[in-house]
Amino acid sequence: MRIILTGGAGFIGSHVAEAYLSEGHEVLIIDNLSTGKEENIPDGAKFEKIDIRSGKIKKIFRDFKPEILNHHAAQINLRYSIDHPVEDAEINILGMVNLLEAFREVNGKKVIFASSGGAMYGETEKIPTPEDHPPKPTSPYGTAKVTGEMYLYNYYYIHEIPYIALRYANVYGPRQDPSGEAGVVAIFISRILEGKTPRIYGDGEQTRDFVFVKDVAEANLRALSSDFVGGINIGTGRETSVNALFSEIASLLNYKEKPIYDDPIPGELRRSAIDNSIAKRVLGWEPRWRLREGLGETIQFFLHRR
Repeated sequence: MRIILTGGAGFIGSHVAEAYLSEGHEVLIIDNLSTGKEENIPDGAKFEKIDIRSGKIKKIFRDFKPEILNHHAAQINLRYSIDHPVEDAEINILGMVNLLEAFREVNGKKVIFASSGGAMYGETEKIPTPEDHPPKPTSPYGTAKVTGEMYLYNYYYIHEIPYIALRYANVYGPRQDPSGEAGVVAIFISRILEGKTPRIYGDGEQTRDFVFVKDVAEANLRALSSDFVGGINIGTGRETSVNALFSEIASLLNYKEKPIYDDPIPGELRRSAIDNSIAKRVLGWEPRWRLREGLGETIQFFLHRR
């Protein structure tokens, strides 16, 4: 298949690109390299350095004629979205609509969208949270993910373009950026390796559902051949507290110091884990990597980068 993959120079997108290329698909990566890195682009992929809001996007689509649009490019910093909601909406909503219009005009076959299984649900009464839980996002970032899925439904209803919105839990793994706020695993590992004390916001008892990036790439691969239309949770269904995560990483690195505790982040969820039973049923997907194994792989990546 001919696939346009936005954000393919980023942490998750580069792993998805590798999975697609390994199966013989033709991949064109679109990325403005604002957070992605050219070194992440796998051999065999074509590359266009461009912002998804650009008016030149339509020509790229016309020239490449993609069958699949896999949309991973985004402003992913939750705190930044709270401080800069207009810019967040311009990238995450208007940028997406720009891509959908370009895809519609070349008669694209399917959209795969990187959505969020934490930020869009907000604080929930049921954990692990199923897909039919009403969205209650607590940040502009989460609101943009909900809005993105609504636009996908519009394009499916009006233009008959099928879509799958993969609602990720907290993805971690090799190539995660430790300089942002979205990757607590990468931040903890890099700070310990640099001899700095890791910082935990709040009491550390907030929970997350940590899913390994290679499992996420596999879900994107399976989504290519699925007839399902709608949102699908991609997570482990298990809660892990930030304190427990820190202890696991500290154990693997033989780190003995205590973390620094700081004020909680406004808009941050207290608990989050997502039900993956639909993914098991319609994609035949379930996570294969256990947390300790995935953390070990991630630590090895950061050690080799030093």
